[in-house]
Amino acid sequence: DSTGRSYSLLASSLPSARGQGEPLSGRLNPPPGASFKGLLMGEAAQALVLASSAGYGFVTTLGDLEAGNKNGKAILNVPEGGNVLEPALLQSAENDLLAVLSTEGRLLVFPVKDLPQLSKGKGNKLMNVASDENESVLAVQALAEGQKLTVLAGSRHITLKWSDLELYRGERGRRGAKLPRGFQKVDGMRLGE
Repeated sequence: DSTGRSYSLLASSLPSARGQGEPLSGRLNPPPGASFKGLLMGEAAQALVLASSAGYGFVTTLGDLEAGNKNGKAILNVPEGGNVLEPALLQSAENDLLAVLSTEGRLLVFPVKDLPQLSKGKGNKLMNVASDENESVLAVQALAEGQKLTVLAGSRHITLKWSDLELYRGERGRRGAKLPRGFQKVDGMRLGE
């Protein structure tokens, strides 16, 4: 959720598709004002990246996110004024790349293996964001070899091929490179087609 807590539900305990649905707050007890940032389902060994808008994150597994009670468990330490970003599922923690996008239109791509694997905490710096400009990390996206990345900017988008990502490759914790003009007021990113 938006406070950095994770919750667990068994899929078999959810109502069937014949009903009108049921709010998650009926089965879980999030803190007041919290909102859910992502929903994941898979094997306990499935690796993913958790990150905050402050530019910190780490690799963890779905098994580490399992919580034994309705109140969940604290996983990601979110700094004051920061937000939890949507988790990025990994295909291979050894070979995938992580794309980090800032609100100022900067993109940084680096190997996921440069991040630590933790069960909880703040993590390491993904991208250096300028605190005096109110810049923050907007999104993270994991990329397997050969995949394309689409950056969304208003009603426009730009799709970067695997070879185009070389312009944005760098060391973890750097500022990243500016996207082309017209694509610097970004809304998010997703895997490209």
